[in-house]
Formats: sequence, structure tokens, C-alpha cells
Amino acid sequence: MILVIGLHFQLLNLAWAIHWAAYVPVMLGALTVNLLERKFPHQPQWQPDRYDWGNDLVFMLLVQVLLPRFLSFFIAVTLLAALQQYGMVLEGFWPHQWPIAVQALLMLLAADLLRYWLHRAAHEWPPLWRLHAVHHSPKKLYWLNVGRFHPLDKSLQYLLDALPFIVLGVSAEVLALYFVFYAINGFFQHCNIELRLGALNYLISGPELHRWHHSKIIAESNNNYGNNLIIWDIAFGTRFLPDDKQVEELGLINRSYPTSFWTQMKTPFIKGLDKG
Repeated sequence: MILVIGLHFQLLNLAWAIHWAAYVPVMLGALTVNLLERKFPHQPQWQPDRYDWGNDLVFMLLVQVLLPRFLSFFIAVTLLAALQQYGMVLEGFWPHQWPIAVQALLMLLAADLLRYWLHRAAHEWPPLWRLHAVHHSPKKLYWLNVGRFHPLDKSLQYLLDALPFIVLGVSAEVLALYFVFYAINGFFQHCNIELRLGALNYLISGPELHRWHHSKIIAESNNNYGNNLIIWDIAFGTRFLPDDKQVEELGLINRSYPTSFWTQMKTPFIKGLDKG
């Protein structure tokens, strides 16, 4: 994470366009996580096969790359223009004078609080859960299936972790730094790497915590909602990391839940399918 963020700032200093200064470090980070998975797997049986790679790559490209770009374009061209026309853009509320890194930290804390409650609602309210079940359908965790979300679920997330800050006028530099941290932590959060974060498990929502969130056992998976940080789970009593056992089966109660991309576009609308 430190190396990727350092590279991001270095590329900015070299006058790279801000999008490339964000995407290139993230792609290199993803490659590094992939290599570490192969060298130090946490669970050898979680190694993806060609079918996993194919489906998760489609999710990553369509839902994580193209959909946010479309939403950003839509917001910039229509919604944000309408808000400005009616004087609803909240100028003066964001501390633009603070250092970029401190602004990104503030955004991280605020966005994680909003996402915490959305994520918790997605586990506790059946209509949202049927959308979110797509993300919990894999029976193995590895870096690329961080992108497995139904487009409607991803759009709801975007409303909380991007839109409020666009309305507040957060700068592109802050948004780019947030994206770099968000993306790399997501890869690590879902990675199949044997590692121990120690005391960082009280700050970062990393793989040791997030594996429990993907447990097939609901009493275990309805915890660790933090998107990047675990501090809101600590505050609201949902942090879960037992010392005496490892997570066992992952996925949904329905072990026959469809896993292909096109089928999962329809599964949220089939009531009860997530439970079998």
C-alpha cells in the first residue's frame, strides 16, 4: 500500500495525467497481489480456475471500471449541473485548504461510515440482501472477485462513497488518492495470501477480518462490514475475529446458487434463491 501510494505521488510529480497516475499504480498493485497469492496461498483450494477468472474479469471490467465511469459522466453532465443551477452544491463545507493526504483520510472516514450502514442494511434487509448476495456467492476468495457486485448494488454504493463528495466539491487529487487506497485495499481484503496484520486488524478491514464476512454461517458473516477501515465495526459492535479457529466454508446457504455473470444479473429478482 505504501509503495503504491508513493508511486502515485511520484507519477503526479512527473506531470502524469491524474487518471494514469492512479490507474498505473493500482494495476501494478493488483499484479503484485496476484503473484503473492501464487507464492503464499492462504488456502490452496481457493486458487481460481479459468471459469472463475472469466466471470470475475467480466464483473471487474463492466461493474467496477465502466459502470463508475458512466455514473461519473451522468453526475457531471446532468445531476451536478442541476444541483448547481438550483444552488444545491454545498460550497465551503469541505476543507480544501488541508493537505491532500489529510483530506483523503477525512473522506475515507466519512465514506466508510456511510458505507458501513449501507453494507449492514444489505445484510439485514432482504431486498438489498438479494442484490448483495451476488457478492457473497463465490465459495473461494481471491483478489479479482472483489469486483463481483450486481450493477444495482454497485450503483447504491456509488451514491454513498462518491456522490456526496462530488457534491461537496472534493478535488480530483483527493478523489484519486482515495481511489488508489480503496482499490488496493479491496484487492488485499479479498486476497488468498497467508499473512497476519496483527494490530492493524484494529484499523484496517483486511483479509483476516473479511474472510469471516464471507463465511457461509450467517452469525459469522453478519460482521466486519467495514469497506476500508474496521473502526466503525468496533464502534458499533460488529468486529469479529476469533482467535481459536479459521473460517471454513464460504458463500451462500444455497450451494447451487448460479455463478455466471449473465445469470447473476437475474438472480436478485428470484425470491428465495439466495437461501436455496
